[in-house]
Amino acid sequence: MGVIYLVRHGQADPNAYGVYGADEPPVNGPGGLTDAGEMQARLTGALLAGLTDRVTAAVSGDLPRQSQTLAGVLAQFPDAPTPEVDPDWNEYALPALVGTASAEEYRDGRSYQRRLDEGLAEWITGATEHGTGETFADFAKRVRAAAERATALAGSGQTVLVVSSAGTITQWLAQLWDVPPVAWPAMSRTMVNASVSKLIVGRSGVSVVSFNEHAHLADREGGLATFR
Repeated sequence: MGVIYLVRHGQADPNAYGVYGADEPPVNGPGGLTDAGEMQARLTGALLAGLTDRVTAAVSGDLPRQSQTLAGVLAQFPDAPTPEVDPDWNEYALPALVGTASAEEYRDGRSYQRRLDEGLAEWITGATEHGTGETFADFAKRVRAAAERATALAGSGQTVLVVSSAGTITQWLAQLWDVPPVAWPAMSRTMVNASVSKLIVGRSGVSVVSFNEHAHLADREGGLATFR
């Protein structure tokens, strides 16, 4: 039996979400992790290091927020594997779905989420074209392909770490759970930055045993638990 840990990236600079005019310059480059995101990655690494002796394979997409989170998690393992890059784990291109959001709109949260939800709904139904040319069907197909490659790495006794984004992670889980495409965004919006979902790979296939674990990031005052 093998194990796959799916980790959502830590909190990222607003540029990662098509937001411009933010008050603070990016800490780790446009679209990279914030200071809080770096801490979230370290805390998640500490959690995983307490759950497993070793990681046998580590994969992320090529987005800065994903690769930087993977590096932060692996830093907690003394014998970490060399990180691998699989662009199929990338998130869908957010700016194409939401346009250019202002920093004020992003801080408000609700108006930004409403714009994102409307863009996703139109994208899923095919009512609008994605700015990058990727259809929802294309997105689902590449997520399935990335998942198959990660599953192949998770042979008996193997532990695979994948760092990706909320939409991509939940799209795979939605496929495993037969969640209709129109309902998938509701899963995505619940994901906490640097949360952990655990999957078991066995003879009967892939089973989800936990989703969006984030107790290591939260306390009574909220701690470092963030959604974006």
